Amino acid sequence: MGLFLVFGGSMKKIAVFGKPGSGKSTLSKDLASMTGIPLYQLDSILYEKNGEQVDLKTYHSKHEVMLSSDSWIIDGFDLIEPFNKRLKAADTLIYIDLPYFVSYYLVTKRLLKGLIIKPEGWPDGSSILKGSLQSYKTLKLCPKFWNDGFLQKLKAASTDKSIYVISSISELDEFVLKMRNIKHIQGT
Repeated sequence: MGLFLVFGGSMKKIAVFGKPGSGKSTLSKDLASMTGIPLYQLDSILYEKNGEQVDLKTYHSKHEVMLSSDSWIIDGFDLIEPFNKRLKAADTLIYIDLPYFVSYYLVTKRLLKGLIIKPEGWPDGSSILKGSLQSYKTLKLCPKFWNDGFLQKLKAASTDKSIYVISSISELDEFVLKMRNIKHIQGT
């Protein structure tokens, strides 16, 4: 497909989403570092330090506080209702749509590496093994949601936003490089 870009206004409210193991957390951390925009990693908000899920009322309350702030980068995918709210509130959408075999490879790589070093954006206290097994289960279900129909709806509903659809590791690297160059040009 190639890197799909639609440029809108400024980047102040950025939603980064896609399948498990697609590099969302790493990209989001890079963007936060480059822009100074606060980063919220949903897994760290959705789960307690001991790895248990927070109650939904608490989660929805925290999510609303994030959305109401002046700027944010929100990394991840959680529940449909908050996800749709983020898509509506964001001025920039970054959809990482890597091929499934790449996502499976990256989940496996994260699992193996995670036995030594906590993965980027991984909730404190959460089991890397349990989380990786859940990622594999989620990847099996992903074609029902992350598909061409979703992409068409995303494009149609987001005419006033910047949209980036990243379909390969090289496009992901290219995107980060372009963002660094933009930051350098703007002198920030």
